[in-house]
Amino acid sequence: MSARDLVLLADDEPLSREFLQEALQSFGCEVRAVADGAAAIEALGAQAFDLVITDLRMPRQDGMAVLAAAKKADASRPVVLVTAHGTMHTAVTAMRQGADDVLEKPVGLEDLELLLTRMRERRRLLRENGYLRREAAAGELVAASIAMQQVVLLAERVAPSTATVLIHGETGTGKERIAALIHAASDRADKPFVKLNCAAIPEALLESELFGHEAGAFTGAKGRREGRFELADGGTLFLDEVGETSPAMQAKLLRVLQEGEFERVGGNRTIKVDVRVVAATNRDLRREVDAGRFRTDLLYRLDVVPITVPPLRERPDDVLPLARHFARPGLCFAPEAETALRSARWPGNVRELQNVVQRLGILCAGDVVDGELARAHVAPGAGQPVAAAASPTAQGDEPIVTLMARDPVGALVGKKLGDVEREMVLRTLEHCGGNRTRTAEMLGIGVRTLFNRLQEMLPGGL
Repeated sequence: MSARDLVLLADDEPLSREFLQEALQSFGCEVRAVADGAAAIEALGAQAFDLVITDLRMPRQDGMAVLAAAKKADASRPVVLVTAHGTMHTAVTAMRQGADDVLEKPVGLEDLELLLTRMRERRRLLRENGYLRREAAAGELVAASIAMQQVVLLAERVAPSTATVLIHGETGTGKERIAALIHAASDRADKPFVKLNCAAIPEALLESELFGHEAGAFTGAKGRREGRFELADGGTLFLDEVGETSPAMQAKLLRVLQEGEFERVGGNRTIKVDVRVVAATNRDLRREVDAGRFRTDLLYRLDVVPITVPPLRERPDDVLPLARHFARPGLCFAPEAETALRSARWPGNVRELQNVVQRLGILCAGDVVDGELARAHVAPGAGQPVAAAASPTAQGDEPIVTLMARDPVGALVGKKLGDVEREMVLRTLEHCGGNRTRTAEMLGIGVRTLFNRLQEMLPGGL
């Protein structure tokens, strides 16, 4: 169990009760000790406990009655029976009734410590499954453009550290995917990745969402609830649109970032957590500081490593790989449709592109989106087309056109080996839609080798 977990201990033998209470306290638990089953059941109705340890044979109510009452109130709460009559029949019966473990008296310190470790792990898995943490990081991050490859490389470089990261970018650019990438590339990858959109939660409920609440903390709070910081303990918490929080909430966030501790709403127990925070905003937080709407000290705490995700209009090389990624199986785009997709400004960024591609997939009669269908649904909501990038020209205004030689190997003669390698790596990466795992497989090298090559090849580095 984690430090400061609250344990209900029921045992009618004074010496055994005192020993277990002192042992549990030595392992960092708060203990409420009672002398019989009836007192234990009464305590269950008055307070929320993280773990129940009860003797089997006690006056008034026995351990089985305590077990039933504890599971009725909270089926996920661990309950452990302790008995001096530890027969196989007793253990089997207790397990069938819902007990999580059975210990035989006299209980050894090693057995008790092992029990607490198992219970902690079980509770962690239950809350992670309940939150469906894998849903948060589902899907791939497509990064075919040089600009996005630089963002990805910076994210992977900062991932192994514990530094707080602030991701800047317009709505819909993929900030959440970058946060998920940072988590997946960190040493916390096997721990929870929890997310919260601060702008989507009413101010009155945001504190409870972040820090949890105790039973009776406010109207409708029927039981204890763990907040996102507790759910993310040991892992990463992604706070989207952090610029939307109020000054009062910013003060509470600052305390967690500085001290790693907080109290649930309506509670007085200090809870310590180990959480790496990745935040995101579509606002200019320095302007918000100047306007008095955002705390300077919180900005410094969040903006340890800034990452800026460019809008889709500034990375047109990502448009077609993203469109193919979002397309339904079997759907492809005619050249005219690709031109329409690539030339739009996409004010809604990747999110808008995804919606348009899904719409085209539904409306397309076959498996090929033609130019007419694409223009009909891209142009109205996509704004003005992006100005074409300037092309190198020969004499006059005619662009230079490079034709593929019939002998592809002969076309490489005279080029520097480094230039050939660079072109091959970047073209293969573009062909694979920015997926570096597939790129490495196609090139016959390891992902780490590819990572190092890209660091050397990208202009200006990171």
